[in-house]
Amino acid sequence: MKIATVIVRWLMGLLFLFASITYFFKLITPPPLTGSMKTFNDGLEASVYLLPTVKVFELVCGTLFVSGKFIPLATVLIAPIIVNIFFVGVFLAPEGLPFGIFLVFANAFVAWQHRETYKPLFKA
Repeated sequence: MKIATVIVRWLMGLLFLFASITYFFKLITPPPLTGSMKTFNDGLEASVYLLPTVKVFELVCGTLFVSGKFIPLATVLIAPIIVNIFFVGVFLAPEGLPFGIFLVFANAFVAWQHRETYKPLFKA
């Protein structure tokens, strides 16, 4: 099970590193968006701060996943971003849904492997 955890953690880390690095260095030109997805993306860009903040969190958490340090912290920090990726796939861009489902299950799997770390959070 430990090998599976490392593989899943690395896959998540590399995906988030790739997404953030390509955003900051503009390595890939995204395809033109249409409809609701365009409106959503225009709103994110109009906020000025939100998309760069998300990409910084992706970069930090991706680095933590790949390095194997502070994994419980990384799973907690990246969880809201993963939920948003999942719901964008559900409601706006169904072609991204498999990616969102993978991230939800991967983050849950990695968090489950570190479940002892979270126990103090649930004590009154």
